[in-house]
Amino acid sequence: MPNFECLYFLENFYLYIIEIKRTDLPKDAPVEAVYKWLMIDKENLTITPLSFNAMDAAGEIEERFFAEGYLKFNSTIGTFIEKYNSAQHPLDRRLEWKITTYLSNAIIEMLANESVGHL
Repeated sequence: MPNFECLYFLENFYLYIIEIKRTDLPKDAPVEAVYKWLMIDKENLTITPLSFNAMDAAGEIEERFFAEGYLKFNSTIGTFIEKYNSAQHPLDRRLEWKITTYLSNAIIEMLANESVGHL
């Protein structure tokens, strides 16, 4: 069973951008440890954690600002713009989904490696 919940799920042909909430941490864990945004390459499941800086929500539009770029989305579509506008990724937002086992396992492995790195 995964030790996280998926809160936001956006994807295109090449990548996923998701926000997860870890469910295996104490209630007083730092917010940056509990909530994580991840960019995942679909071809090889390489996971790049996104360094969250800020968020904004005005009406139907949500925005997330990261050291690596900027994400803007609504209930159906989104765009991730990499830092320095080096690439733009149009995305579809999924409101109903079931995360695949292979994707879930890749995230679990990344979280385990991250935890080992902090010991």
